Amino acid sequence: MTVALMWEARAVAGRGEDLLAWARAQELTPPPPRRETFRAPEDRVLVITWWDADLAAELPELPEPGRELVTRAVHRWRFESVDGG
Repeated sequence: MTVALMWEARAVAGRGEDLLAWARAQELTPPPPRRETFRAPEDRVLVITWWDADLAAELPELPEPGRELVTRAVHRWRFESVDGG
């Protein structure tokens, strides 16, 4: 089964590049088979990791960044693939 973990944060105004750099520097152990990082308007950063695991598996996730970087708590979601991979 394939599981995707989504991590999304909104940077303090003007700190979008700092939050993006912070997120990209975070290492996960073990590393996921696939990881993508995105940015969006309003200084949002999104990281999606894909794992060969079930939805309830214990998996490494990006931590909360420092409060000086974000306007609110990080949003996190888990999804399971329904298309066979």
